[in-house]
Amino acid sequence: MDNPSSAVEVLIHGANTLFILMGAVMVLAMHAGFAFLEVGTVRLKNQVNALSKIIADFAVSTLAYFFIGYWVAYGVTFLQPADQLIAENGYSLVKFFFLLTFAAAIPAIISGGIAERAKFGPQLCATLLIVAFIYPFFEGMMWNGNFGVQAWLEAQFGAPFHDFAGSVVVHGMGGWLAFGAVILLGRRNGRYRDGRLVAFAPSNIPFLALGSWILIVGWFGFNVMSAQTLGGVSGLVAINSLMAMVGGTAAAWAVGRNDPGFLHNGPLAGLVAVCAGSDLMHPVGALATGIVAGALFVWAFTAAQAKWKIDDVLGVWPLHGLCGVWGGLACGIFGQHALGGLGGISIISQVIGTGVGVLVALVGGFLVYGVLKAAVGIRLSQEDEFNGADLSIHRCPEPRLRALMLAADAAGCS
Repeated sequence: MDNPSSAVEVLIHGANTLFILMGAVMVLAMHAGFAFLEVGTVRLKNQVNALSKIIADFAVSTLAYFFIGYWVAYGVTFLQPADQLIAENGYSLVKFFFLLTFAAAIPAIISGGIAERAKFGPQLCATLLIVAFIYPFFEGMMWNGNFGVQAWLEAQFGAPFHDFAGSVVVHGMGGWLAFGAVILLGRRNGRYRDGRLVAFAPSNIPFLALGSWILIVGWFGFNVMSAQTLGGVSGLVAINSLMAMVGGTAAAWAVGRNDPGFLHNGPLAGLVAVCAGSDLMHPVGALATGIVAGALFVWAFTAAQAKWKIDDVLGVWPLHGLCGVWGGLACGIFGQHALGGLGGISIISQVIGTGVGVLVALVGGFLVYGVLKAAVGIRLSQEDEFNGADLSIHRCPEPRLRALMLAADAAGCS
């Protein structure tokens, strides 16, 4: 290549494409984390269903976002000749892949809340509607300037709503959408007896821990690579993610009295909360954000299950919904110059933007799941729930029942 500037340009485009591709793959791997976190938490008779939901939801999310959702959010379509799509080393395609993994996290979050009693087909329909319309509506509003909301916030309060990696746009949306689904779905049979909580112990703590660790590792791609270009990458985002993670872990360990479920969700609470301001906060501010998030999760999960009788299996509303809201607000607090942040932030814009996200998710969740509940039903029958989703939906009995069946077959043969 004779032109040095052209060679540099090609190198930059290639590096940016590779950078965001690595981020997309890391966030894609997080979906395995969602799967194993759910597998380890649900009872044995629902483990196969947990794995199946996550991968099926991802497939439906990809189709919905490729053909509809990405256009709703960014006005971009890929229905054009391939020779146009490969401009800048195909950067626009890989950017779609990266943002798709964010969009697909929404149904993965919801899956944990509705586990053990949701029908499979209607949930895939809900995924289609949410990823095609509800999530992109808010995503485009906050990350693409649609509807002039961000411009209005900047004009009125000096700064737009800031959510660098999706505390509100992704996690808050997922958690509050799940809230509507959980309420409309109702509690699992046998979860409460005489008004008192009946403990359903996690089936596999090692799987739960594995899911947590996969999510933790992938989260550094989720946060750091939200810069979307190699030139925009910042070590501040990485260290803030780390500090919030350990803050959430320490708080959940202390407040949760060494409970392994709380201990392995604590780092996730911290990471959810730091997403929004990870590019602005001082590391000490990120640590404080994580500590509050870890304690908030333990308190809210316990209160939701025992006092408010909200049967949210994995606690996705406290973890993603409430900690996501805290993250949006914490960005406006710890992002300020006075607290060591980089500034350029408005606490009022953060409050308004976070509130709009909660409102959109609540309305969207109750609308989508309410319509599906009325039209086709969203809950397994009492018998199917008792037998377990593995057997009722996938014709796959739980290991103990499978062992009994094999023993019976062997006895019959002898």
